[in-house]
Amino acid sequence: MRLSFLQPLLDRPGPWATVYFDPGQADEAGAKRRELSVREMCRTLEQEGADEPTVAAVREGLTGLSPAEDPAGRVLFATGGEVVLSHRLPRRLQGGFACWAALPRLTPLLELCGQDPVSLIAYIDRTGADFERRTAAGPRDCGHVEGAQWPVHRTATSDWSERHFQLKVENTWEHNAAEIAEALAAAFEESGADLVVLVGDPRERPAVRDKLPEAVRAVTVETEHGGRAAGSGSAALEEAIENACQEHLRRHVGEVLDRFRAGRVGTDRPADAVEGVPAVVDAAREHRIDTLLVRPDGPDLHREMWAGTDPDQLAVRRTDAEALGDGAPVSVRADDALLRSAAATSADVLIIPFEEVSDDIPAGGLGALLRWTYEPSAA
Repeated sequence: MRLSFLQPLLDRPGPWATVYFDPGQADEAGAKRRELSVREMCRTLEQEGADEPTVAAVREGLTGLSPAEDPAGRVLFATGGEVVLSHRLPRRLQGGFACWAALPRLTPLLELCGQDPVSLIAYIDRTGADFERRTAAGPRDCGHVEGAQWPVHRTATSDWSERHFQLKVENTWEHNAAEIAEALAAAFEESGADLVVLVGDPRERPAVRDKLPEAVRAVTVETEHGGRAAGSGSAALEEAIENACQEHLRRHVGEVLDRFRAGRVGTDRPADAVEGVPAVVDAAREHRIDTLLVRPDGPDLHREMWAGTDPDQLAVRRTDAEALGDGAPVSVRADDALLRSAAATSADVLIIPFEEVSDDIPAGGLGALLRWTYEPSAA
């Protein structure tokens, strides 16, 4: 998971009001509960020391929310009398909560967003294809391609005089498959997708897949459900896409954890992976984190550490933090500080699903795969 959408939070010093808000039900009783919930959230912020302009901005931001527009709720990040970021939640956090802290509370947001891959759905027939990009925020159109429109249908007769026509039809299919594959490969690069799902004509799907570049073909799956024609969507198609996304996620998590296990055990070479707050903080301070691993049940997530104004001003001890930069360091949660650092350095983040944490990796709940390591002689 990339954290580029958190960029607005990196340019403000804080402290921050973070509010995870559950809008409840869309009825009269639900409206009354929302009103009470807004009051309670604002009261909590005031009790924890939030300034009045920021509380007022939060109150205004929450008052306009409704189950119809935000069925799962929203998270608001506010500071300095302004809501800096308001993000729709794809999954409901029952009850919600509010807090006032030096840094935004980010881990619950990443858990709720899940790690569904960005998928590119290609709706294919023998004349072209429509592309759709899907994320946790919903689907959006991602272009289309049209190939040759004639001839695309075989004739019913098997007379020898029609064989040349049948050959033209098959040549059209092959030509269009090549055009679709070329456009699909370009859409894949532009969309930043992790997964491609081919939907539609049973003959054209494998023809398109065979013509894709190897890197795209490796993350491409097909489904027999649905098609390009309007109204061809179905519950079976949605289930097939969801299954493809979950299988891709399981495979990705497994690959990352395998790399982590292999990277941390080497004794005759520098480690490619680290775990525990001190080691991960050192890597973050030097911008060496390629992928930050977060285990939601890890005890180190709420461990106290110290941070300065800049995301790479991190230290386990306050005395070390005072030497990192101007201004007094502030006490922060380890997960909040490291996630802010990951967002600032364009590192990937992997929230390890609960079903994958039986072997207690990474230790304490925080670890990292590294972009580069020190040679033994320079360590």
